[in-house]
Amino acid sequence: MLDWRGLRDVVIVTDHAFVSGGAAKVAIGSACGLSESGLRVTFFAGVGPVDERMHRAGVRVVCLDQPDVAEDPDRVRAMGRGLWNRRAARALTDLLSEFDPASTIVHCHGFSRSLSPAIGLALTRGPVNHVFTMHDYFIACPNGGFYDFRSGRICDRRPLGPGCLSTNCDARHVSHKAWRVLRQSLLHSAGNMPRGLRDAIYVSETQRRMIAPYLGRSTRLHHVRNPVEVLPGPRVPAEENDTFLFVGRIAKEKGAVEFAGTAAELGIRAVFVGDGPEADEVRTINPNALVTGWLPSGEVSGWLRRARCLVSPSRWTETFGLVVYEALASGVPAICGAWSAAAEAIDDGVTGLVYRTSADLGSALEKLTAATAGRMSRAAFDNAARYRCSPREHASQLIELYGRIMTTPVSAAVVA
Repeated sequence: MLDWRGLRDVVIVTDHAFVSGGAAKVAIGSACGLSESGLRVTFFAGVGPVDERMHRAGVRVVCLDQPDVAEDPDRVRAMGRGLWNRRAARALTDLLSEFDPASTIVHCHGFSRSLSPAIGLALTRGPVNHVFTMHDYFIACPNGGFYDFRSGRICDRRPLGPGCLSTNCDARHVSHKAWRVLRQSLLHSAGNMPRGLRDAIYVSETQRRMIAPYLGRSTRLHHVRNPVEVLPGPRVPAEENDTFLFVGRIAKEKGAVEFAGTAAELGIRAVFVGDGPEADEVRTINPNALVTGWLPSGEVSGWLRRARCLVSPSRWTETFGLVVYEALASGVPAICGAWSAAAEAIDDGVTGLVYRTSADLGSALEKLTAATAGRMSRAAFDNAARYRCSPREHASQLIELYGRIMTTPVSAAVVA
């Protein structure tokens, strides 16, 4: 029996009311799970449409129905709203005033695509306890990735330091980097984040190590893994498959082009489930590769069942690597770089392979023979419980954390 410790209401805050990526997927899934556990859940978002699952789960949804700042045709309006969304700040402040601080917690999952730094004051200076899940690095880094998109390398410059301010690391124009620097400055000053955060969730040790130096001294850190859905049925017989599978956004930082080129050189079958700005380049470099575009979850699962291994060649420091956990739990070996948080899931040489530099990707792919894939597949599937985290388990972990937050003085900093 869960100890709710007086908790009655949970207000979830994030940019999108539909699944647009990992953060929204976790936010919506947790909203449904928490509601089904008996809590009253309110979901506050900037961008619609609203995922129908929340209505079915009894979640109250407050959506501003504003466009994503990247998709707003009025670019001047988008730039201003991305810097400081006054409407979102007022609406969230008004919403939180409806709740009893003694029995309510507000859980934020993101702000960079719509809500803006303006919501920081409602979170950090209001009377309601809050927690912030760090799905990315936007709370510290202007471009959200600790990654130099121009050089294609992980960035070790201090955010907003001299090196950061003098370097155009943005994938777009230098003016976009300037805009992001201004937004980050507003976040740190008027938005009172991240220094004003009382409690924050990290999803991997890699993420905690990178972001902890930029949080406030009194910020309490808690580890809650993202939920991991598992394919139903028996182990995927990876040894019988010949597909090397990539799942995700086909973009420079994801390493898709490097994988496509290496697969072409080695003559292995590469399938890319997803889409993005480098999809055409992938097709050009590797004409034999299949690019499926974005698919429903059931069809993604179908491709996992046909995979010899999952390849996660990201060039930046992923914060979690959800698809790696999903693959391993189903008996699909995984390959990724040592710098990615996804490497935390892999027992190198046992359930998959972790390569040390980008140049080592080809060698790792060559090692995944049918026999090796079979051995790794069985080892991963035998330890599936290590990777799984059902939505119900995730909701239970959150409720327990909420209870600790509400009953532990802020000055008593803890790392859970």
